[in-house]
Amino acid sequence: MKTELKSNSRRRLARIAGQVTGLQKMIDDNRACSDVLQQVVAVRAALDQLGIVLLTDHLQTCVLHRGVEATDDCCKDLPEELWTDEIRSTLTRFLK
Repeated sequence: MKTELKSNSRRRLARIAGQVTGLQKMIDDNRACSDVLQQVVAVRAALDQLGIVLLTDHLQTCVLHRGVEATDDCCKDLPEELWTDEIRSTLTRFLK
């Protein structure tokens, strides 16, 4: 994983951790269900966005080998005819 992507992911995860801590506090403080649910939606959206960032990087670097110096930097060295299968498999795992 590239340094910039790792840094971006860590920032996002720290923000998500803060949101989850906020959710715990909201529950402890007996906040209105609608407020708690709104925060749950925000956490889910933040996780989805992190997933999209990671998914995009995986497809660009590990499947299509774009933006990498050598295939050693990639997850897999796939022949082009297997790209569709890898993309489908990756999307299926992500969308579960």
